[in-house]
Amino acid sequence: MNHDLASIATALVAKGKGILAADETVPTLTKRFDALGIQSTEESRRTYREMLFVGAAEFISGVIMYDETIRQKSSGGVPLAQLLSDQGILPGIKVDTGAKHLAGSSDEKITEGLDGLRDRLSEYRAMGACFAKWRAVIRIADRLPSTACVSANAHALGRYAALCQEQHLVPIVEPEVLMDGSHTIERCEEITGVVLHAVFQALFEQRVVLEHMLLKPNMVTAGMACSRPAKVQEIAVATLRCLRRHVPAAVPGIVFLSGGQNDRTATAHLNTINQLPGPKPWKISFSYGRALQDPALTAWDGRDENLKLGQQALYHRARCNGAASLGTYTDQMEAASAGG
Repeated sequence: MNHDLASIATALVAKGKGILAADETVPTLTKRFDALGIQSTEESRRTYREMLFVGAAEFISGVIMYDETIRQKSSGGVPLAQLLSDQGILPGIKVDTGAKHLAGSSDEKITEGLDGLRDRLSEYRAMGACFAKWRAVIRIADRLPSTACVSANAHALGRYAALCQEQHLVPIVEPEVLMDGSHTIERCEEITGVVLHAVFQALFEQRVVLEHMLLKPNMVTAGMACSRPAKVQEIAVATLRCLRRHVPAAVPGIVFLSGGQNDRTATAHLNTINQLPGPKPWKISFSYGRALQDPALTAWDGRDENLKLGQQALYHRARCNGAASLGTYTDQMEAASAGG
């Protein structure tokens, strides 16, 4: 089984491929549907996810699903996890139950979901899941994050990852330092380093095998309200420097979250990071949600006659990000047909 976990982790960061995060909760996806006037039902959400799951296997190695989705079948009656597997895409599952207020701090959050996790992981694996994901959120402010918040979230990530490996699933560890706020890029680099240090200490304490996991971190950026926005090159340099200092070389891959960046910006940042000189002991790729989905959602617009347009939009973004994971993305690729 250890060999299997290593193979899965490596396959998720295969050359020119990355992960599609399609694990939004029902309320979150409903908000996105509402913004376009699309009715959110179990059927419409299934139709949307099925659209995303077909046609981009050339650049998508794995898909992170939500609980509702992994239990659904395609329009042809095939379980969606099997629909992915049949295309050579690894099925994954979000297993945390969301970020709640941290006791004693009204401004910080702790991710919950450890209760009963062992049994849920076993069930998901029986449904075809090969890997899992758990997201922690860390907010930057004048006096935040607190040591208590960083420590509690790191400990939860460590316990989650250990349980995943026990149940023969590759854990994706996602400590997200949020872009919300007016902090500088220097402050983000400092806090991201603190968080990564705490997370890998927790992983060590929980005996997590680093070769059998992936890291899904934020990029090092200035806060969205910062008076001095960071440039693409500046973000790439700060991000890679931070990762080199705090992420062990044993980790096979780093798959960035997009964290509120728009689709083209997220691609440009990933590309520039991969173009930087110097050692990169891990594969550096993507695990994007909205930065992959937004163009597809807009193109589909809830209409069956637009399913092909939605798939073409996703294919285009996946192709661009696949190139960015190799450092070969160009602006000219954006002008190419969305159908590839």
